[in-house]
Amino acid sequence: MQGNGMMIHQIEQKVVNRLREVTSAIRQAGDNQVDIITSRAEREASIEFAKAYAVRLRLVGKALKEIGEDPEVVDTLFSVLEIQELLAGNGEIILLPEGGAASDLITALEAEREVGAQPPPIR
Repeated sequence: MQGNGMMIHQIEQKVVNRLREVTSAIRQAGDNQVDIITSRAEREASIEFAKAYAVRLRLVGKALKEIGEDPEVVDTLFSVLEIQELLAGNGEIILLPEGGAASDLITALEAEREVGAQPPPIR
């Protein structure tokens, strides 16, 4: 009888081991399927992002072309960009009233800047 008990125990162990192998294989197949679905979704998302980027570039290019055709819009756009840069900087902005000594000083400084720092002509 002990021989039969030992055989039954061996058969049980083989069945348990086989069930573990099958369970592990099923789990691995499920993990692989999830990986395939994830990589497929990532690939499709990448394709859609690339399409959106191309459309965005085309729309921005078209808008810039239309903006460039109107000088008033171009001047206004660059004025806004210049103001944004001034506000983003750490510099100080001083507003001066028109006319008076401050205005004369600004006019003189602008004239000097336009002419440049050239020495007076030799006579």
